[in-house]
This record gives sequence, C-alpha cells and structure tokens, in this order.
Amino acid sequence: MSRTLHLGVFYTGVGPQLLWTDPTHAPHTEIDTFVHVARTLERGLFDAFFLGEGLRVRENRGRVHSLDVAGRPDAITQLAVLAGVTERIGLVATQNATYNYPADLARRLASLDLISGGRAGWNVVTTDNAWTGENFRHGGWLPHERRYERAAQFVDAAKALWSGPDTVERATDLVTLRAAATTPKSPQSRPVIFQAGDSPGGRDLAARHADVVFSAHSTYDEAAAYADDLRARLAAYGRAPDSLRILPGTSVVLGDTPAEATDRAQWIRREQTTGPRAIAFLEQFWGKDLSDYDPDGPLPDIEPTDGELDPSRGTLPIEWRTGKLDRIAQWRVLAEAGGFSIRDLVAEVTPRHEGFVGTPGQVADEWARFVGDGVVDGFNLIPQLIPGTIDEIVDRLVPALQDRGIYRTEYTGTTLREHLDLPRP
Repeated sequence: MSRTLHLGVFYTGVGPQLLWTDPTHAPHTEIDTFVHVARTLERGLFDAFFLGEGLRVRENRGRVHSLDVAGRPDAITQLAVLAGVTERIGLVATQNATYNYPADLARRLASLDLISGGRAGWNVVTTDNAWTGENFRHGGWLPHERRYERAAQFVDAAKALWSGPDTVERATDLVTLRAAATTPKSPQSRPVIFQAGDSPGGRDLAARHADVVFSAHSTYDEAAAYADDLRARLAAYGRAPDSLRILPGTSVVLGDTPAEATDRAQWIRREQTTGPRAIAFLEQFWGKDLSDYDPDGPLPDIEPTDGELDPSRGTLPIEWRTGKLDRIAQWRVLAEAGGFSIRDLVAEVTPRHEGFVGTPGQVADEWARFVGDGVVDGFNLIPQLIPGTIDEIVDRLVPALQDRGIYRTEYTGTTLREHLDLPRP
C-alpha cells in the first residue's frame, strides 16, 4: 500500500471523554504525566502530541465550572519542557487567534520550533465564549464567522513574520501590526499549522492556511464527504490536493474479542458521564440550579426557564442553541420510554466523537481501508484514560498497523513537517 497512516494524540484539558474517577488516571497537572505520555508516543512513532489549552476555566450559570482542570501550565511552556526530553515527536500547541496578538504569538511559536529542532505545530483555534472574553476585557466580542475572519488575518500575519527578516505591516479590519521576526528559522522553516474548525468559515481557513486539519468526521462516509469538500476548497485557493493532511479526531477501544471491546466501550461511555457532569449539563438547559436532584433519579420535575441558551456562554453544538423547550420535551419522552435517569439520558444524548471499537486487528483493517481510499491521512486520537489508553494503543494497535504495511517502523526524518510528508514552505 502506497499510503502511510499518520497519528497524533490530542491531550485535552477538559471534557467528558476522560475517565476522571478511574484510580489509575495520572495527575493532570504534573509534568511527569506529560513526559510519560510524550515518550510513549515517541516509542510508538507518532507524528505529534497535541496539547489542548483554554485561556480560562469555564463557567456554568455564572459560576466557575468545578469539573474543569485548573493549574495546568501554559501549553507552549509545557511543550518546551517536553522538547528537552524527546527527540523526534512533533509538539503541537493549541493557541487562540481571538485573544492573542499576532507578533507576540508568532515569536513564541517560532521559539518553540527553534528549540525543538523543527518539531513545533500550532493548532489554530478561536473562541466565542464570554467568560474567556471577560478575562481579556472584551466579553463575547466577535460573532462566529468574524472569529474566522480574524483568524485568517492573524495566521496570514504570522506566516509573513516567519517567512523572512523584513518588517511586516498589516492594517486590516481585525489585525493591525508593524513588526519584524526576532527568531531564526528552524530546520522546518516555520511551525506546522493545524486547524480544527468545521463551520464554513473554519473550512475556508483550513483550505487557505492549514497544513493539517483536525476534523470531527471519523465515520467513513462523513470523512469521505469532508475530504471532497475540503479538497475543492483547496483548489479555490490554488493549492494542490495533497498539500493538506486530514486527521479526524477519534477514539479507540480495544478488546481481545469483538464482544469484549463492545462491552468495554459501553462501560466507558457510562463512566464518562459522572453524576456532577450530568447535572451541570442539564442546568444549561433548565437555566436553574439542579444540584438537589439525584443524577441517578428521574429528570427534574420543574419547568425550565423560557429563554434560549446564551450562545456566548457555552460550547454546545450551534444547532442546540435554539429550540430548547422542544428538545427538553423530547428528552422527557425518551427518558420515560427508556426508564432513563438524568445520568442515563445525558449519556444517551450528549454528542460524542464516533470511535473505533474492536480487536487490534479489526481496527487496523478499518484504518487501512480509510487511508487506502484516501478519505483520511490518519487520525488524531482522543484517549479516555491517561496513560492507560496510550500505553495500550502503542503496545497493541501499532504492531497491527505495522503488520499491514500502513505505518512506519522507524522515523525517517527529524522534523514534524518531515513526519507528515509536507513540503517545506
């Protein structure tokens, strides 16, 4: 097979995908945890380690969301430490284009790229939630598509700064600067640019600027449709179809038999929905304090507030931000029919990444089909347990991929751009 599968791991800072209550879950703010993960991924010949980051802990109904992680170091600082204890794996920092400043962030990312020997990447994200904006005295200051307009102008300015020694001037409606690069180029020239937005604005941003897309489409049909759409957008910007790598975010659940893997996946889904998280989820829709309700009991017997969800104060899908009362009515019917508790219902209706479930051989065969047909270039894996999921993937799934000839048996380059087989700018 001519195609090689590319793999990354997305180490998130928040969210329900992690089994926080498992006693084997490593401390989430200690550097030893990150060192172990990065070294294990390097042993597994992964392309990259993605570090998620938020600029402020989230809120729920105006209060700090106690289920978030606080105390984790700045992503670029943390990856700089990991650059010193690894040799090959790419180090990708999630950094916000809404609230950072282009010249400052470009310099910090170029510094990471230089000290890592050309292994840095930038996962470009935008933010619309008001609690982050308030941290910068802006509030929810940019509508959805305008955030992507700023991001495109921001990335354009950063790439110009990385391209040479000349002074860069920009005076657009959302980005204004006059600056020059102060950091030498790395062996890969500039950081690899990753992008994770899926709206029309996000897809256009990826087609215009990204080297790698971290997409949300991991079923075959969705991935194929997404790849077709994105490659058409690439052509509109004069880019070749193979100038962009597509790595959907997904999860993996392995078992010695298909039945064992299925049982384990069902157990993981249940454990990911803790009682406090289920209550906090419903509070967004009810608009009321539900802390007195038993998460393993029936749905709240009180009526929700009339107002829709505030789109600037949450991270739920856009299509969930209207029609709240109808959705709650549907949930009541679903809970009644299925005998669901609050926790059961939330586990049932919460949007999740589609994952791959099976034996190592089954998952490897499925991935071979995806990459062989060209619908993806690889996957960005979202672990459920740190470090257990990562250890298992490296020890059990990677050999199966190598046996099928779709995964490297050694690193052939030293930079992230070389791992991804991307052209040098």
